[in-house]
Amino acid sequence: MSQTQINVPDLGGMDEVEVIEICVQPGDTIGEEESLVVLEGDKASMEVPAPMAGTINSLLVKVGDMVSSDSPLAMIEVAGGDEAVEAPAPAASSEPAVAAQAAPEPVAPAVSSAPQTIEVRVPDLGGLESIEIIELSAAVGDELQAEASLLVLESDKASMEIPVEQAGTLLSFTVKLGDKVSEGDVIATMQVVAEVTSVPSPVASSAPAKPAEPKGTPKAAKPSTPAAASTQKGAVHTGPAVRKLAREMGVDLTAVAGSGPRQRILKEDLFELGKQKVNSVSQIAAQPLAIKGSDEDFSRFGEISQQPLSRIKQATARNMVASWTTIPQVTQFDEADITDLEIYRKGQMQEQIPDGVKVSPLAFILKACVKALQKFPQFNASLGPNGDTLILKQYYNLSVAVDTPDGLMVPVIKQAQDKGVVDLARESAQLAKLARDKKLPMDAMMGASFTISSLGGIGGTAFTPIVNAPQVAILGVSKAAYKPVWNGSSFEPRLMLPLCVSYDHRVIDGAQAAMFTRYLCQLLSDVRHLLL
Repeated sequence: MSQTQINVPDLGGMDEVEVIEICVQPGDTIGEEESLVVLEGDKASMEVPAPMAGTINSLLVKVGDMVSSDSPLAMIEVAGGDEAVEAPAPAASSEPAVAAQAAPEPVAPAVSSAPQTIEVRVPDLGGLESIEIIELSAAVGDELQAEASLLVLESDKASMEIPVEQAGTLLSFTVKLGDKVSEGDVIATMQVVAEVTSVPSPVASSAPAKPAEPKGTPKAAKPSTPAAASTQKGAVHTGPAVRKLAREMGVDLTAVAGSGPRQRILKEDLFELGKQKVNSVSQIAAQPLAIKGSDEDFSRFGEISQQPLSRIKQATARNMVASWTTIPQVTQFDEADITDLEIYRKGQMQEQIPDGVKVSPLAFILKACVKALQKFPQFNASLGPNGDTLILKQYYNLSVAVDTPDGLMVPVIKQAQDKGVVDLARESAQLAKLARDKKLPMDAMMGASFTISSLGGIGGTAFTPIVNAPQVAILGVSKAAYKPVWNGSSFEPRLMLPLCVSYDHRVIDGAQAAMFTRYLCQLLSDVRHLLL
């Protein structure tokens, strides 16, 4: 047996990343490529696999440490060598199984004591004060392991998990969701047995009273690890970045099966869940699509060619058929007089627009949609799973259909209610460019509460857009044209913008749709309504 030091692999240019999870313990027998630790940077989390099989002798890092490329992680005992490499940290004997059996005197076990109640306090927050509690990660009565997450705090710039330092039973929370805490505040009480200060070597802690297990013993057979905490009631095993993404997507993390080490929930798990929800709707349309296809030999009538549909076009087709066959849809038509809006946009507004930003009528339409959705909240909703509740959304995430060479894509402008016309113009243009360049990230197409499909740049007088489930309404915009409009004494030319709102008739009735569309037209007819 020989000892080998395992270092952090190349991090691709990142300077320092945080150790957010340790997947093994001293004494574990692991295989090649099995995860050792999980690291997290500003943009991604990554697992570090073992480059070889062996037995973990000692860990050289702990949760919360910052590491770089080539930083030492652990010492591993590998079969095949006779000399031991000097370890940078104290390690157990190079042959734990023999030591456990042959030592004349057992290694002293960790000191145990009667159960005691301790207070769990907020650790150093780096100078931040009054940080809001956004999630309780455990429940009273849970058996928690050391470093298991207790709650999650969120400031203006970041979210952070607060772990417990010792293993024990959670007796009570002294805080609740929404409370604001600072460093040193008491947040919970726990019953613990002993401080983790005199932990024996891996040899003594494994099983001093019985022979050591042979190598290759399945890891599930070893004593419980912090993975047990992830299966406790109310506990979720993941990082702050994933929690933030889950809140943006409206995902309940307790319903997500983690694919990471020790059932840790990764961003990929959230994306996969989103795909599954889309696919569950798409499956309804899969059979009708197959039936509508034709196996007729058209070549007998003349020359033909075949062109494969892109994945995006296929996905769009399935989703549209699913929406059309499951949602009773009706379309309401109206026209908005945007004469004054266009005069302002092309004239006075040009003096206020930053260089490089082009404000199209779409930016005003987005702003008008937010105000209309705020006045008619049933349009910014989804039908509950059993069809007996309406889920009203308190955010206004607007998706805008973008035509790309590969098919239709719908990037989402998040929290549109907090953005002005110029900001909406800038962000919609950036997202459209990313979509056409095939650089649009998956999370940029999730979480929409209302969709806009604008064909104004192409033409047409009206169309019937299909509701994008699980949304309940969609706005279609056609090309504006001058028309003679009666002003009470004569006809005058006015620039009229055709609008069409398709809606789920299970949720919205005709009168509501007519009022919503008319209000949208009124907002666009007087630019002052949008600038208030």
